[in-house]
Amino acid sequence: MASNKWVTIKGTRDGLTLFMNDECSWNELLVEVEEILSTKHLATDEPLITVRIELGNRYITNEQEQILREVIRKHNKLVVDKITSNVILKEEALRWKEETDVNLHNKVVRSGQVLEVNGDLLLIGDVNPGGKIVATGNIFVLGNLRGIAHAGVKGKTDAVIAAAHMAPSQLRIAEVISRSPDADAGGAPMECGFIDEKAGQIVMDRISTLARSRRDLNAFERRVKNG
Repeated sequence: MASNKWVTIKGTRDGLTLFMNDECSWNELLVEVEEILSTKHLATDEPLITVRIELGNRYITNEQEQILREVIRKHNKLVVDKITSNVILKEEALRWKEETDVNLHNKVVRSGQVLEVNGDLLLIGDVNPGGKIVATGNIFVLGNLRGIAHAGVKGKTDAVIAAAHMAPSQLRIAEVISRSPDADAGGAPMECGFIDEKAGQIVMDRISTLARSRRDLNAFERRVKNG
């Protein structure tokens, strides 16, 4: 690991990681990055080296990020892979909170009605034929799902749809659509639907399988318990 005044470089098998001090000025940081990279001479036959940048508790604008990328990009063989920071804007934090919140509704969604939420939807009630529920995250129905359910509406392909009684007219996750086959018109208890990445389609399985295939749902369980 090479350490300078404001920038520490660590080489890994995946490339280089630049740890940037968050106590110096932005201009001081850029000057040191330029100086460090100028002293590294790479052979022309060497493969591209990916660079990961850790900003610590420093927030940079999109314009500053572009400048930083250009400083690194002009050095042959270096390609910026990722820039991470511990700091985000308040607006971004509020948007993230909204998108990860659990929205609990105790109602029946009747024909012609649409229930739409940001984040995960926990519906205690039924979705009647002709009713529709939409969420940017996961959908959990503690009742009969007989209408339309659309999870991951903004492109979240790992979203799931689960119901105490699954008999939907249509399931949709992100842009993948699955209609309920006639053979399953009666529905099935305690089922869930999720996208099989290899098949590229929605598959149905018992809710109990989510504990193995979707471990990230533990976060949903904690949010429900904590309110």
